[in-house]
Amino acid sequence: MELKTVLFDVTDHVATITLNRPEAMNSFNQEMLEDFDRIWQRVKFDDDIRVVVLRGAGDRAFCTGMDVKQGFDRQSNVWSQTDPGEKLSPKLNQVWKPLVCAVHGMAAGGAFYWLNEADIIICAQDATFFDPHVSYGLTAALEPIGLARRIPLGETLRIALLGLDERLSPERAMQIGLVSEILPRDQLWDRADEIARIIAAKPPAAIQGTVRAIWESLDATRTQALRTGLSYTHIGNPIGKAEVDRAAVPRSKWTLR
Repeated sequence: MELKTVLFDVTDHVATITLNRPEAMNSFNQEMLEDFDRIWQRVKFDDDIRVVVLRGAGDRAFCTGMDVKQGFDRQSNVWSQTDPGEKLSPKLNQVWKPLVCAVHGMAAGGAFYWLNEADIIICAQDATFFDPHVSYGLTAALEPIGLARRIPLGETLRIALLGLDERLSPERAMQIGLVSEILPRDQLWDRADEIARIIAAKPPAAIQGTVRAIWESLDATRTQALRTGLSYTHIGNPIGKAEVDRAAVPRSKWTLR
């Protein structure tokens, strides 16, 4: 792939994506939308890739949303316009390979397109989370709608309504379940890679089926989700098949967090 705004590497079944516009605090423009359109197609169909790590270059930000200086292409017909999240978001592109996000510095506005669909989010001690839309007179809709499906509604509304006047600390982000680990900045990328490799070592059919079953359950009633989930265990669960010998599965080192 020829990518203009990100770095992309695949090693040991882990695809590492680095947002690489540090001079613009890794904000996304039309080129980045097009890059991610290519990336998710590659990740979706390349079975050598089992897990994805997303991180941001530079010291100041993971991503600050849309590049307001460059923007992105819009259709002149309002009914033909699409949400940029359709290109940025893995689940909207039916990518069921786990996404681990490693956040440092600012994560704002459109950064939640990725965070809302991440399977695991860890962050550095300098991370801050906020949505500036309303401070600039813009309706905050798409990002908080996605966010409300992973943190409490009241917290989502507070982030959306206070705009630039409040930033979520790493500690508060952990309290409300947005992130699962807080690390020193110099350990963040190594830890994200470690998590990804632990997941990548597991049977990929089971991992991808698990991701799909859980995410798709968010759009269904409990009963519907359980019935669909049962079918996924039959389709994608390799335990009991010849390629997985329970006795050969190594015992892991238990960790507490």
